[in-house]
Amino acid sequence: MNFTRWSARLPGTQRRNAVARAGRSADSVPATGAGGREVPPARGELTDAAGTDASGHPAAAVRSLDALSVDDLLGQVPALVALVQGPEHRIAYVNTAYAGVFGPRRTGTPARESLPELVELGLLPLMDQVLRSGKPRTVKARRVPGRTRHSYYTFTCTPVELSGACGPDGRTAPARGTGARGGAVRAARTAPQERGVLVFAADVTDQVEAAERLRASEARQREAAVTLQRSLLPQELEQPDDLRVAATYRPGGTEAAVGGDWYDVITLGAGRTALVIGDVMGRGVRAAAVMGQLRTAVRAYARLDLPPHEVLQLLDGLAAEIDASQIATCVYAVHDPSEGRLSYASAGHLPVLVRDAEGTVHRAEEPTGPPLGTGGWLHTSGTLPFPEGSTAVLYTDGLVERRDADIDEGVATLARAFAGATGSPDVMCDRLLRALGITAEHDDDVALLVLQHPSREGPDAELFHNAALDLLGGVEAAPRARAFASGVLTSWRFPRELHDLGVLAASELVANSLQHGVPPMRLRLRRTDRRLIVEVTDGDDHLPRRRRAEPADESGRGISIVATIASSWGSRRTPGGGKAVWCEFALPGHRPVPGPV
Repeated sequence: MNFTRWSARLPGTQRRNAVARAGRSADSVPATGAGGREVPPARGELTDAAGTDASGHPAAAVRSLDALSVDDLLGQVPALVALVQGPEHRIAYVNTAYAGVFGPRRTGTPARESLPELVELGLLPLMDQVLRSGKPRTVKARRVPGRTRHSYYTFTCTPVELSGACGPDGRTAPARGTGARGGAVRAARTAPQERGVLVFAADVTDQVEAAERLRASEARQREAAVTLQRSLLPQELEQPDDLRVAATYRPGGTEAAVGGDWYDVITLGAGRTALVIGDVMGRGVRAAAVMGQLRTAVRAYARLDLPPHEVLQLLDGLAAEIDASQIATCVYAVHDPSEGRLSYASAGHLPVLVRDAEGTVHRAEEPTGPPLGTGGWLHTSGTLPFPEGSTAVLYTDGLVERRDADIDEGVATLARAFAGATGSPDVMCDRLLRALGITAEHDDDVALLVLQHPSREGPDAELFHNAALDLLGGVEAAPRARAFASGVLTSWRFPRELHDLGVLAASELVANSLQHGVPPMRLRLRRTDRRLIVEVTDGDDHLPRRRRAEPADESGRGISIVATIASSWGSRRTPGGGKAVWCEFALPGHRPVPGPV
């Protein structure tokens, strides 16, 4: 053991050194014995050949280490020290600090009987191991109950070789009839060697308490960070009429830094739904702030009912303005139940996976573009079939990316797990997380969005219907459209008031299209368990707007009438040119959801 670090704390050491230095003068000479012989320094004195110490000053006489007993060295050490010997670990010595914590101990008794504290701390098996292997072992921060407070000690068990018998004061007993020093040496040479263990325990209570306070502080910071992250995500997902949707977010690791993963579900109107998932690169509040702004912008752009690639084009410019040093990936998809497809555009994000009713998983390969914020790229939209019975999953890279594997392998693993996952979207989220090995210790944030277009049979299927009429000819198409709408709504057994409102809305939208649009024209009626949707499409891409008609005007009132009688209305451009104008009526007992206007 190295006791140098404790030398300054031995009682009287500093005082004796100071007195010794004061008693020496600069011109002092070495002491001489009888006959004028110079007396050499005693064995163990720390002096050099010139009689000076390490700093160059005349060295004061230091008490020889051979003259110090175990009590002199270990009795004043603030650490706990116990010396045991033999396979039963019989007590040979305990210092004052040890006795002060655990009480006095009688020497010569086995540790299992007289050192119960070591048994409770589980140190006896460790001491057996040290005795057998001859190698020291350490256990850190063991809790020791106290009268007023609990303390923590780090115990180090060191193997030692013991020779001769130890007396009550810890000195090696001298041989009879000899001097103390010579007898001790001869006894050490002739006595049998016995192995023992020196138990040294340092008080680390302050360090343990400081570490606990630090862990508690980190836990509070992480809880606050996760709360911030979750507050920026949707508190409750919108549930479209035709889809079942579930999402989950798992913060990564145990650090306080939050990530930039996000997701959203946005009802566009006319039964269409936008689904978004994205990931801002990096971690911390800065990434979360950018994520919150992008999510808000997506909801605003979605209300314009633009094609997916145009939404990403707008986001790309906005991301560069928010923070040029932050880039983000994103997928924006739109589901149209009437067409049975999923339109999407990707900005550097991982591909959407779609599983059909037969269980085959399809991967969206193209189109994709660079991440948001890079600029100079024209995004394009693609489509995936998404009929009834289909399921899709959107996800961030934390779900599939691993340090020791290519990310394509992670996507393939997800596709295999997705092919066999069944149940509701909530259940599927949990199963996919387990299949990909996502635990609380996972080192990256994970966002996952699962949507299903369920197949409906029996009574449930009676609540979902579609009907369409191609508008051919001239002005005679208007009465034909009114008759068609009246017959369909009657067959759907709507209340009289809702029937009349639906027919009026269909008449006004058809008249507006006949006056301002171009062929082909089409009237489409759709009912769900929550609403009635009336939609008219034509080949002109000029979007109508609501305006105030003057009393003398003969036109301009159709959209105003529709906006007044319907729960919501809107318009959008359709792929390949043209537009669609729609309105919705909430069924009795269902609260209308505002759509784009």
